[in-house]
Amino acid sequence: MALDHYITLGRSGLRVSPFCLGTMTFGEEWGWGSSVEESGKILDAYLARGGNFIDTANAYTKGHSEKIIGDHLGRYPEKRDRAVIATKFYANLYRTDPNGGGANRKSIIAACEQSLRRLQTSYIDLYWMHAWDAMTPIEETMRALDDLVQSGKIRYAGFSDTPAWKCAQAQTLASFRGWAPLIALQIEYSLLERTVEGELVPMAQELGLGITPWSPLKGGVLSGKYRRADDGKHEAGRGARVTASLTDNTYLLIDAMTGMAQELGTTVSRLALAWVQGRPGVSSTIIGARTSAQLEDNIGALDINLTAEMVAKLDQITEPTLNFPVRFLEYVVQAAYGGLTINGSAAPLWPMSPEGDGDRH
Repeated sequence: MALDHYITLGRSGLRVSPFCLGTMTFGEEWGWGSSVEESGKILDAYLARGGNFIDTANAYTKGHSEKIIGDHLGRYPEKRDRAVIATKFYANLYRTDPNGGGANRKSIIAACEQSLRRLQTSYIDLYWMHAWDAMTPIEETMRALDDLVQSGKIRYAGFSDTPAWKCAQAQTLASFRGWAPLIALQIEYSLLERTVEGELVPMAQELGLGITPWSPLKGGVLSGKYRRADDGKHEAGRGARVTASLTDNTYLLIDAMTGMAQELGTTVSRLALAWVQGRPGVSSTIIGARTSAQLEDNIGALDINLTAEMVAKLDQITEPTLNFPVRFLEYVVQAAYGGLTINGSAAPLWPMSPEGDGDRH
């Protein structure tokens, strides 16, 4: 696979690259990240390889990430129109303005206008709700997004970091009212964050949302630079989110991945990215890079072919504990078709079933 082997995003006709370029690292306002010059090099390298899907947000580096993209792409129609630019609303850039953030109509429309100016474009390809705003009725959010689609200021809408039941409510409402549907779901997903498989992933598959995982390397934990022998000596880096993940189970996973990487002649980080991109429902995985070299290393994951045995081992090591009723439903299917195989799925005999075919009269 390559960056120019495009995938339609969710139940839409929008073609995107299998790896999306995340730009949270564009700009140095947060004390870490890429300079304007390096950000431009990363963009150029990604586009040169056939990549077309770029993800940012109004809040990334205090708006500078969007401006870098605008300066590099937005002001040049021949470049901009070939790119799929996604950005987000929700974050408040104005501390004293109660309507400066969230997902109400006033906030969404204002944030969209501001993002359009920073991106130097007349439209946004994919507009994400960055997180669920529990204080705003979902009807208001979805109608505002539909209005933006109708006005031509955005092409498609998606949700990020929102509970499955709220996404389902929003998608059903849009279908019932004839509003623009959601086409994508952005969620944290990695070998170390698999609880999304309980509700969010099956919801997305059922309702036509293409999944775009963020933090597929768990903030760098699965980059390959952390080893059991160095435990306790690691710098905090991006904070407790990383150090808290360095547990015995994580080192067990990294040890296993190191062996697999050596067998395949690749790196641990590429292995982790290949696993995520191969998960059911995943359309395009978001990769972040602070240097062009990191980008090239990440893109190399598209050449990795994990064996079925490798996938099974990684799945077993990282098997998540999912909320009720996921495990119960896996068990109780035997009451419906125990001893039978349906759609390729076999269920064991149900001990409580009657013998034979029972009495239908």
